[in-house]
Amino acid sequence: MAPQRFHEQFDQIQRSMPDVPLAMGPDDSAEFVYEKGVVLVRDGEEAQVVEDTVRAHFTAAPDLDQDQVRRAGPQRNRSGVTRIRVGDPGEGNRGADRAVAQALRSVHEREARAGRRMAARNHVVHIAVNACPGDEPVPVPVNEPPNPAAADTAYDPDSAVGVLVVDTGLTHDYRSCALLAHTDGDAQIQECDEQGILRQYVGHGTFIAGLVAAVAPNTDITVRGSLNDAGAILESEFGEKLFEAVEGGWPDVLSLSAGTSNGRTDGLLGVENFMRELREQRTLLVAAAGNNGSATPFWPAAYADLPGWEDSVLSVGALRGDGESAACFTNHGPWVKVYAPGERLTSALTGFETPVPYVYQHSTYDACRYGFTYGCTCRHPRHTGVLSDDNAAAKPDQVMFEGYAQWSGTSFATPVTAGLVAAHMTAHKETDPRAARRQLLDGGAEVADVRGAQVPALRPPTWRPVPVVRPTPGP
Repeated sequence: MAPQRFHEQFDQIQRSMPDVPLAMGPDDSAEFVYEKGVVLVRDGEEAQVVEDTVRAHFTAAPDLDQDQVRRAGPQRNRSGVTRIRVGDPGEGNRGADRAVAQALRSVHEREARAGRRMAARNHVVHIAVNACPGDEPVPVPVNEPPNPAAADTAYDPDSAVGVLVVDTGLTHDYRSCALLAHTDGDAQIQECDEQGILRQYVGHGTFIAGLVAAVAPNTDITVRGSLNDAGAILESEFGEKLFEAVEGGWPDVLSLSAGTSNGRTDGLLGVENFMRELREQRTLLVAAAGNNGSATPFWPAAYADLPGWEDSVLSVGALRGDGESAACFTNHGPWVKVYAPGERLTSALTGFETPVPYVYQHSTYDACRYGFTYGCTCRHPRHTGVLSDDNAAAKPDQVMFEGYAQWSGTSFATPVTAGLVAAHMTAHKETDPRAARRQLLDGGAEVADVRGAQVPALRPPTWRPVPVVRPTPGP
């Protein structure tokens, strides 16, 4: 990923979390974003062991401040983690955080003896962390049908499949879209800024609900606004939000389009308790593989590749507009278990009753930042989605949304797949979502090309391919 692009995304995340000093890591590498000056540990006795170990290490190092080491979170909570402060979060820049790096290094020996990780960075989990998929929502005519189009399955309240979407919440007028008649949940907080401009990622949850409803009309969809801060949340808070989302009961299918890489292959400390509980339920977690164009595991989607979670988690990558190959932005690798259309889909967004403006800044990218040669989302539409900035070099565009939008990302391949699982349950009177997942992949999956490999692919019957046009070479 281009460093300039990552720094732009970092700035967006920092603006969405102004009270949390952030760094990029490891060592300014554009792999993930995390909280400065803090490490994340399991609560209880293990937290005390880590705190004491870090303090002893810092005491022996003349250039490290042992007085900074102290508990910065609750002793115990449902998510099973707590924060330990190890440095002044106001020191240094967005690059590597030396205090955090030293704290993690200090527990290596104890981790080796314990046979497990005991401390980690407090990562930022985000719906587009590190690499916005290349475009932002584009308005389409209000009379243009969604893509995928709505299936003709009848809604039956007695057999409807329960789908929970953990995302940004619902726009205020979502009920004016007939497709979302059986959708409910949390309202999006502060849709517009002081100038009346749509805030970043507002409508993301509504868009996702529309995709589920189109592919699987016989669903009861609940959208939780757990990611209201422009789609971002600290790992230390994420597990608790997931537990809150299922307090009303575990759904058949949980669609999650957020995550992060962490440079490891053993998951996230912040969701460890939730993932263990998920494994004991009947719920199927359908999770986005991420938009970093990388083979590095992206969590929690990559739990699909860990022993014990094979049936309970389905990781989803994105196909490009024609559905034949991978979208340029999608993560990939053996931990991604299926691919579905995720480029230039059309769904409900906002403004069915009152058109809402959104401001774009032009992008400087002329070529795909991942090296693809097709006319991908890096090229069209050419904007970054950064809200208007007085210091912007380019004049921003302002567009109006009047209902539907076109958008790209693994964020949207995920609910398409969740919808296909739900549709399979309805069509085959299957009450076990995990069994439906197996049946769908074993009997209904086609294939697509992802970086030279043939991989399982799911394409909704009502989805319309978008022709791929190769850019005309410049002079």
